[in-house]
Amino acid sequence: MRYSQQGERGMTRFAAATIILAAMICSLAFAQDSTPKVQVFAGYSLFHADTGGLNDTVLDLALRPATAAFGVPTNFNGWNAEAQYNANRWVGIAADFGGRYGSPIGVFRSSGVSGVPNGTGYSFLAGPVITYRTKSRVTPFAHALFGIDRSSLSGSTITGLPVPVTAAPTTDYDFAVALGGGVDYKLTRRFAIRVAQADFYRTTLNLNKYYNSAFGIGLFQSLAVHQDNWRLSAGVVARF
Repeated sequence: MRYSQQGERGMTRFAAATIILAAMICSLAFAQDSTPKVQVFAGYSLFHADTGGLNDTVLDLALRPATAAFGVPTNFNGWNAEAQYNANRWVGIAADFGGRYGSPIGVFRSSGVSGVPNGTGYSFLAGPVITYRTKSRVTPFAHALFGIDRSSLSGSTITGLPVPVTAAPTTDYDFAVALGGGVDYKLTRRFAIRVAQADFYRTTLNLNKYYNSAFGIGLFQSLAVHQDNWRLSAGVVARF
């Protein structure tokens, strides 16, 4: 069936009028309710890792350098992002994404050892958010997030040892929980600064399995099967 040009123009006008009316209704609703329905956060994060019993002595015994060569970093740079839907003024639900970078195995520069594997970690968590909203520009919140954490080591060959050690690429997925909260400072109706967000971040990575998968069965024992980490974040919040 073909429509005439006049009919097409009528349909176009009707669609445009409908869109304009919907926009006006949404604008009125937004003006009446200062609580954003959706907000998006993105920023920097510092991840303080629980080493789970892995230390320089354990690494030296397992990888056997000629002299003490290894250390264990605990702080990793990364990013954190959230998308949050607010059901009402107080209660919302958030989907949280995170990434961190840096090898969990460090070396002393004077040792001559090099080639340790690169490490990455990614997470997807979700859960409820409780927000205390007043007329103040300062908005505190608390959340409980649950989901998956993915830890990876790249393949590499560690040189500078009496016998070079090859690390196989290794990836492990484990359950994670982040309990914490933070403070947002409102700049405009649309934007705020997340001054600080702090999370107690527990992971359930079996470190014995993880490092033995990378370096060989039996080299690592008695390491933790869960870790009590901390994550600190700050950045920008967009409000819609």
